Amino acid sequence: QVQLVESGGGLVQAGDSLRLSCAASGHTFSSAGMGWFRQAPGKEREFVATISSGAVSTYYADSVKGRFTISRDNAKEMLYLQMNNLKPEDTATYYCAARKIYASSWKSSSYDYWGLGIQVTVSS
Repeated sequence: QVQLVESGGGLVQAGDSLRLSCAASGHTFSSAGMGWFRQAPGKEREFVATISSGAVSTYYADSVKGRFTISRDNAKEMLYLQMNNLKPEDTATYYCAARKIYASSWKSSSYDYWGLGIQVTVSS
């Protein structure tokens, strides 16, 4: 059974930083494309960042480019999202997601497994 468990969320002020972590188990993490998505209240879930299995390729939503960094540690089966210069509009529930194949993807429909999410709240 595949499990993805997010951690590291919380309440911060605008301009602060947070690092989200996602612990993966139950699938071959090292061969899986991974992604972060987020959903704000009353809005649809949106793409944040994605990384290929070997971390060769990464892609970001325009709204977070230059502020967020996605990374992974295949030996530890961990996915990370370093978030710097946080803004109130970054407030959302953040989800870790995994694919069954190596490639990265910005499409939520292409992901096979999802975590339960972690709340990030940025106050102004």
